[in-house]
Amino acid sequence: MIKTSAQRVLALTRKELHQYLSAPAFYGAAVFFLVFCSIWLFYLQRFFSLNTATLRNYFNAFPIAYIFVIPVITMKSWAEERKTGSIELLLTMPFSEWNLVLGKFFSAFSVLLIMLVLTIPVPLSLSALGRFELGRILCEYAGAVLLGASAIALGLLLSSLSKNQAGSFLGTVAVLIFTMLIGQLTLQFNLPHWLATGVSFISLGYHFESFSRGLLDSRNLVFFILSTVLFLFINTRVILFRKWK
Repeated sequence: MIKTSAQRVLALTRKELHQYLSAPAFYGAAVFFLVFCSIWLFYLQRFFSLNTATLRNYFNAFPIAYIFVIPVITMKSWAEERKTGSIELLLTMPFSEWNLVLGKFFSAFSVLLIMLVLTIPVPLSLSALGRFELGRILCEYAGAVLLGASAIALGLLLSSLSKNQAGSFLGTVAVLIFTMLIGQLTLQFNLPHWLATGVSFISLGYHFESFSRGLLDSRNLVFFILSTVLFLFINTRVILFRKWK
């Protein structure tokens, strides 16, 4: 029986996800993510001394945590395949470039979703301390999911361009630092309006800010979706190039 494209992607996703859940790196990244965000909220931002029922400071830690967590998730995806030579075998199998890229993406994205689900006990445990807005929290989680999708797609692209895991990790960290924090330049420096607009547009962190304030801005929603698709598309071109190289 010939498998459909969706079945191929699902099979690849399951295979990759099993490898993620069998690797110690996943558990280390998950613990770091949870501990870092909690320390950021309770100690660095002094949540209990603010006396306000908002988790904005908690979600503001997510982009910073992503800078280190997402490279751990994506560094093995293509770089390890290339290092071991298994990518050549993978490219000879009956999978299209989109099948391979989407399989890698959905497995890595599933890992990030698991980490985000593990953060839910924090807002649940704090809900008894004040009247938190459920809609705002849901919007903040939606922003975290969209930001994570775009960052993972970018990390997978950089992994496909790297020769080993170390190069993939360091390259992804450097690029994510740039894309997450470059929007702060518009606040620190008196840039011309056209330059400030351009800098903000390419900043993933800037597009996340409206979600962290509980605002569902369709422009930022479209940006994250289009950037994710763009990074995945470029990834397919890289894989196609390696297939015919």
